[in-house]
This record gives sequence, C-alpha cells and structure tokens, in this order.
Amino acid sequence: MEVFWKAIAEGTRLLAHGDPYTYGIIALSLRVSGISLLIASAIGIPAGYLIGSRRFRGRSLVTAVVNTGMGLPPVVVGLVVYMLVSRSGPLSQAWTSWLGGIMPRILYTVPAMILAQVIISLPLVVGVTLAAVGSVPMDLRLQARSLGASGWHEAALTIKEARRGVMAAVAAGFGGIISEVGAVSMVGGNIEGSTRVMTTAIVLETNKGNFGKALALGFILIGIAFLIMNGMTWLQQSGGRYER
Repeated sequence: MEVFWKAIAEGTRLLAHGDPYTYGIIALSLRVSGISLLIASAIGIPAGYLIGSRRFRGRSLVTAVVNTGMGLPPVVVGLVVYMLVSRSGPLSQAWTSWLGGIMPRILYTVPAMILAQVIISLPLVVGVTLAAVGSVPMDLRLQARSLGASGWHEAALTIKEARRGVMAAVAAGFGGIISEVGAVSMVGGNIEGSTRVMTTAIVLETNKGNFGKALALGFILIGIAFLIMNGMTWLQQSGGRYER
C-alpha cells in the first residue's frame, strides 16, 4: 500500500507546484476530449433522436449497427484513422486527385486524435440517446402534433422529456474517450508538447519504469474524470429535483 500513498503524494505535489509538464498534458487531454465530445454530441443527439423517434424500414439494422459501434475497440479505430490520414491513405489520395493539391499532414496531430475520439464516442452518444428518446411515450408526441407543434418543437419537447437519458449519453461519450489510449497513441504519436495526453503519458512512464509517477498521473486522471462526471450527474438530476 505504500506505493499508492507515495503516488498520491506525488500527484498532489505535481499539482500543487504547478508542474508545467503535468498541467500541459492535462490541458491537452481536456481540449482533445472536450472538442471530440462537442462534435459527437452535435451529431449524435440529433441522430439518436431521429432513429429513436421514427419508424422506417431498416431501423432494426441501423440500431444494431449503432449498438455494435458502442463496443468498437479503440485500437481498431486508431488503425482505421491512421490508414485514412497517412500520406498513402485513401483520404490523402482522394484529396490529391480531386483537388489537385497536397494533403496537409494530419497524422500525429491533434486533429487526428480528435477524429479518432469522435468515432469512438459517437456510437455511445447515438445509442444512449436513441434508447432515451424511445422511452418517451408516443402519446406525448402525438399530443404535441395535435396542438399544432412543428417538427422542431416536437423534437425539443421530446429531448426535454428525455434529458436525463441524453445527459447520460453525453457522459457515456465522455467516459469512452477520456480514458482511451490505443487510438490517440496510434494517430497522435505521443509527442511531448504536441500530442501527449494523460493516458499516453501514463503508458510512457510505465514503460520507463517510473511506476510511481505513472500511478500519480493515473490518480490525477481519475480525479479529473470524477469531477467532470460528478458535474454531469448533478446536471442530470437537477431538472427532476426542481420539478418536484
């Protein structure tokens, strides 16, 4: 147990003394995951609403694909994104042939990391939102339509009723990417001062044999995730509290 107490003390020291290296990777981790979550939520919540509130041919297949995507291995996502954005990848080839220009380097950059994390979190946001919207009684939407509500008003009302589930979708998306290491390591390259985030720094320190520092960074990551998730949980539950 001594090693754990030393790791906690080391993590506290790094934060208290304003260690630039530690705060740098914390800031980059939050920036990459935050932007990825915003993009995934902007796409995933409307998509989840449409799939959950509409009946169409192939809906079961689409739902199955989304549910399968919720279990995508991050390392596979990293491999696919790596192949897409590499110089010899199809994305670069298409850019060159269609636009006649040279594809700017994306591999081992923050945009590549964001792309990978969006792909990981998007199915989680869509899947949980889909389930939350599907649990809203159909009678509520029919009543809104009978009162002359537009499609936008109906969607807003449905999302409001399913807001706890939607917030859970956002939390699930965040949880799926803040602790992810395989994809960001493959497409980011773990470059110090450029693409090194908390999870890749933990792997690096472990490989170097600096188990105490790796564990300290791990505790810091868990603490950050706890604070953010606690805030999301408070937002999720506050609406129901005020209603009562």
